[in-house]
Amino acid sequence: MSDKKDKKQEAPVEEPVEQASQPEESKKKLKKEERKEDALRKQVAELTDNLAKEKENVAKEKESYLRLMAEFETFRRRSAEDRLALIASASAKTIEGLLPVLDDCERAMEMLSKSSDEAAKEGTALIYNKLMDYLKTQGLARIEAKGEAFDTDFHEAVTQFPAPSEDLKGKVIDVVQTGYTLGGKVLRYAKVVVGA
Repeated sequence: MSDKKDKKQEAPVEEPVEQASQPEESKKKLKKEERKEDALRKQVAELTDNLAKEKENVAKEKESYLRLMAEFETFRRRSAEDRLALIASASAKTIEGLLPVLDDCERAMEMLSKSSDEAAKEGTALIYNKLMDYLKTQGLARIEAKGEAFDTDFHEAVTQFPAPSEDLKGKVIDVVQTGYTLGGKVLRYAKVVVGA
């Protein structure tokens, strides 16, 4: 019986210890879970911040990329325009250098019109026409001036001459040197005599 009493005495003593340790353990577990929860919340907050920063960085990079592409497109367009302008300028210089040859051909045809040499007339006319046809394909056009109203955009007055009739006042009476346009721009002004 004494064993039974000892057991009874021990049992009640153990029970209060177990009951007292259970609330402490549950409190410890709750604190651990709260700490884990807090740590997870911090991680979520950090990840959310990182995600927001990454989105911001991606938006900045995208904007930078779009600006760079726009600048490159502008550069490419300008380069193409400059190249075309350079080619046009070079062809204009070349064609401008051929204008005296055209003038000489015109003078030769005018002189040969008084001559009886048909072969010389045909040969000169053939050369002039071939050269003029080629230059027309390149955009060269003759400025028609005789009988037209004097226009400072296309004509350069060499002199004024009294008009033989009232309707020729302010108009071109004679052309001293033929003018030409290239692609709509004046390459050489027509030198003219204007009726006064």
